[in-house]
Amino acid sequence: MKQKRLLAALLCSLPSFSYANNDLGEEITVTATRSEQPLNQALSHTTVLNTSQIAASGAADLPTLLRKQAGVEITQSGGIGAQSSLFLRGSNSTHTLVLLDGVRLGSATTGATAIDQIMLDQVERIEIVRGNVSSLYGSDAIGGVIQIFTKRGHGAPAFNASTQIGSHNTQRASAGLGGESGENAYGLQLSSFKTNGVSAINPAIRPAPFPGFPALGANPNNNGYDNQSVSGNLSHRFNADHSLSASLFASQGRLSTDNAFGLPTDINNSRDSLSKFALASDNHFSERWVSHMQLSQGGDDLKSYTNGVNSSSFRTANRELGWQNDITLDETSKLLLGANTLEQKVASSTAYSRTSRRVNSLYGGYTGLFGAHQLQANLRQDRYSDFGTANTGLLGYGYSFDDNWRASASYSTAFKAPIINDLFWPFQNFGGPTYVGNPNLQPEKSHNLEAGLHYTSRNQHLDLTYFDNRISNLIVYNNQLAGTMINLGKAHITGIELGYSAQFGDTAVSAALTVQNPRDALTGQRLLRRARTYGNLGLTQALGAWKLGGEVQFSDARPDNHLVNSTPVALDGYKLLNLSAAYALDKQLNVALRADNLTNRNYALLHGYNTLGRTVSINLNWQQ
Repeated sequence: MKQKRLLAALLCSLPSFSYANNDLGEEITVTATRSEQPLNQALSHTTVLNTSQIAASGAADLPTLLRKQAGVEITQSGGIGAQSSLFLRGSNSTHTLVLLDGVRLGSATTGATAIDQIMLDQVERIEIVRGNVSSLYGSDAIGGVIQIFTKRGHGAPAFNASTQIGSHNTQRASAGLGGESGENAYGLQLSSFKTNGVSAINPAIRPAPFPGFPALGANPNNNGYDNQSVSGNLSHRFNADHSLSASLFASQGRLSTDNAFGLPTDINNSRDSLSKFALASDNHFSERWVSHMQLSQGGDDLKSYTNGVNSSSFRTANRELGWQNDITLDETSKLLLGANTLEQKVASSTAYSRTSRRVNSLYGGYTGLFGAHQLQANLRQDRYSDFGTANTGLLGYGYSFDDNWRASASYSTAFKAPIINDLFWPFQNFGGPTYVGNPNLQPEKSHNLEAGLHYTSRNQHLDLTYFDNRISNLIVYNNQLAGTMINLGKAHITGIELGYSAQFGDTAVSAALTVQNPRDALTGQRLLRRARTYGNLGLTQALGAWKLGGEVQFSDARPDNHLVNSTPVALDGYKLLNLSAAYALDKQLNVALRADNLTNRNYALLHGYNTLGRTVSINLNWQQ
């Protein structure tokens, strides 16, 4: 009932839209259906962040940028570079698929992607598709998919460079070039980032000693981070119908970390590397048949050190061969047919009982427009070598009231494959509870219903969506069965999310609001680290060569577990004020000032871990 009243209030508070013809310069998305589609036709709530929006955000890394989007919550165990978790629409942190140029990077041992190691100097575009889309992409897409596109060469060859200095001795530098020459296109981007950071663990919380272990405690030193990243691409067009391309990405981050259960004098560090290499062939075999074949490998390599000694290492290689075919049936409908084979391999200091698996997948889809009516249907089957088969599907419908307003509804299923840790971890006793993998685990499953209202005009875009996601077969820890993981948990997540952006002359407005109820379906308790209400409001004003901006990020309280004794605690709500100012020195060069958390609000995203207080930075950007 509360959500219905909120929905009515939101509708009443929306701006009065004119019903002029939509002459919007069409933004294109490829993630919502795996094929090119105008953004204003996407049935799923989809957000596209382009190069200028990413630059204007002032964010250095991916987690900082994503926190401002509807439906996205982030936790982080310290400052920039510290381990981050992403909750999309209240689902678990392993329920969002992250792709880099269509390639899986995620760890097969943790089930998550190290988004904290992706720096935005390498990124040209981001697409966020919310809701179940396993029928398009397979495992993990219970909450949705986030696809990141690295910078590519376009048009005449051009150079770019930028630099930043800021609080905590933060230093950033980036340079690149890209363009087209004849039938060839190319791009290369290099970036470096370094910061002294803050102490990851809050010393006011950790000093409480364990009984019998009074000497334990985290090192109170600042936990710095540095990152070096590179991305590159090269393509050759043989003729109007056939092209071949290659792309690479590598990010290496070095982070000083804290261990809440070590000695205060311990020096803890980690090295986290993400990598991607892909070869692709794009072919127009006829006017109606477009083929895309890609061979790729995505990697995640994490090593941890204590006092200079390697204490653990985990390395995942995702090797994939995919073939996708887009077949145009007529002017308004398209057929999608594809096949993938994925091999995941793990190399680790942990003696897993099994270190690899293979996934063979088939998928198909249909999209069509019939006057005011729109239809999307997808089916997919994934066959895993370790647990068997997972079948998923999606059926979506849209109706356009006029050139601007349309409604949508969909039903979809999704799954999350068990991770290697839960399946094949060897028996261990951590000085208390035992833990051992269970090779008989089955996938986590999801059924999602949603309905949306969308508005698009030349200068405004609105998505208002209600979602109801029921997740079953959740993998949970069972301390009554020798610490074995079992399929027992259930979750029920309902909510409303609003995404709005507008440009009125020299004034830009943006709003993101999520009101949700993510709960354990068996106990009724709210899921950890997830808020009921959170969002972001932004305003930007151009004044000649100046561009001034401000935004407010907010969240209400969230439940969590105490860092030391795991008892239930609450993370306080917060409101953060960020201000920015940019000045264009000429058409190629601009300088930008930014102040984040201007009021120096003390808040936590994860119990016991610090966040950055007030930070100030100055950026110099040049684009040829």
